[in-house]
Amino acid sequence: MDEVAEWSAPDLLIGWDGGSHATRKSTRKGGEALNKQSKQDLVAELAERLKVTKAAFLADYRGLNVEKATELRRKLRAAGVEYRVVKNTLLRLAAKGTPAACLDAELKGPTAVALVTGDPVAPAKALVEFAKANQAFELKAGMLDGKLLKAADVKALAELPSREVLLAKLLGTLNAPTGNFVGVLAAIPRSLVQVLSAVKDQKAA
Repeated sequence: MDEVAEWSAPDLLIGWDGGSHATRKSTRKGGEALNKQSKQDLVAELAERLKVTKAAFLADYRGLNVEKATELRRKLRAAGVEYRVVKNTLLRLAAKGTPAACLDAELKGPTAVALVTGDPVAPAKALVEFAKANQAFELKAGMLDGKLLKAADVKALAELPSREVLLAKLLGTLNAPTGNFVGVLAAIPRSLVQVLSAVKDQKAA
């Protein structure tokens, strides 16, 4: 299968939510030049998004039907996440020189990518919960502030309280004795330690 045909996929799974890119099956006659230009534009656009991305999560979506794909997109959109299926070669090109470059070795097989510019915990929770309920959807890896996360690290990240929850707990202690503040800090799940430890080990390797 040539690269032009391989880029085609179900419309519901492709394209940024609300984006301008439309995907159509191209032919060798008259469509190849336009398709090539579209790919170049897509790589440039994706590279700009990756430069400001705080976290990114990769997943294998094989076997996911249109109904489930639509459900996932709706959940991620509610969490402020951009989600799409993208060809590995294009994502690899776009990721060069960005925090997502660490994902290079994980770009194998069908790839869906979720990009996060804000708090990464809520999107991680949404993806992990969806994967638990849908065996056809498998988390492959992730990136947090330029550091590679394995699937287990993404699951650990999903167990953390969100930024809003932590802030609420912190505000609740401002007028309380100092001991309560220490208690809130101690209540942060061990998952955070696990995530940080995993990243530290990968950096040292």
